[in-house]
Amino acid sequence: MARSSCSFAPNKAHTLFMPAVLWLAMHGLSAQAQAPLNDATIAAQAGVDAAAAASQQTINNLVDETQRIGTQYANMLAEVDSLNQYNERLQQQVNAQLTEVASIQNQLNEIETTNREVLPLMDRMVQTLDQFVKADVPFELEVAADGGKGRLVRVRDLVDLMGRADVSISEKYRQILEAYQIELDYGRTAGTYQGTLGDGANSKTVQFVRLGRVALLYQTPDGSDTGYWDVRKKSWVQDDSYRDAIKRALIVARGDGAPDLMRVPVPAPEAAK
Repeated sequence: MARSSCSFAPNKAHTLFMPAVLWLAMHGLSAQAQAPLNDATIAAQAGVDAAAAASQQTINNLVDETQRIGTQYANMLAEVDSLNQYNERLQQQVNAQLTEVASIQNQLNEIETTNREVLPLMDRMVQTLDQFVKADVPFELEVAADGGKGRLVRVRDLVDLMGRADVSISEKYRQILEAYQIELDYGRTAGTYQGTLGDGANSKTVQFVRLGRVALLYQTPDGSDTGYWDVRKKSWVQDDSYRDAIKRALIVARGDGAPDLMRVPVPAPEAAK
């Protein structure tokens, strides 16, 4: 029985020794494996952090780009709105100009029509003035009392003026009215001027006196020859009975004396035909 007991003890000791060895082996291996595991975790965490930082930077860049694009888009919208307003204003101006062009065109058409009507009228006015001067009392025909254009010269100039293309219609009309005004003024003024009466050897220098269009008289410088224009006969009549009256008329016409009553030959009124 004792033999058997001795043989069992070693086996038990062996049995107790093996778990300790295994524990030490297991814990030793766990400590050795823990260091590489921590390094890998740190490395993985660092990679995750780097990726997160890169992603955040990407997000920031995208946000900045989005803001830039949004600002640019807003600026473009504002510019488009400004351009639309500018285009609307330009369109208004264009419409106004088109309206003005149409108005001007209508005026030009009216002017053309007026020209067609005015030009014949002005021609008739010049012809009428020419006929009137030739039929009127023959004073200041070639030279005016002030040395300017005579009445017939003025009419001839108007005839030439009507045929000129370099003179505007308004200027032609102005000169025609001016000639009519001069003729109108002759009827309410008096004047005196020196001229020649007669032709060739029978011509003589005389002093003419015009009293409106009522009377046209003459007298030689020495007072030896006195006469007047006979409206009915359309000729000069010598009549020395008006010598003193014409001398007085000369003084009044020159402005050397006050207006006064004087006896002059005036044709009797005639009944209208």
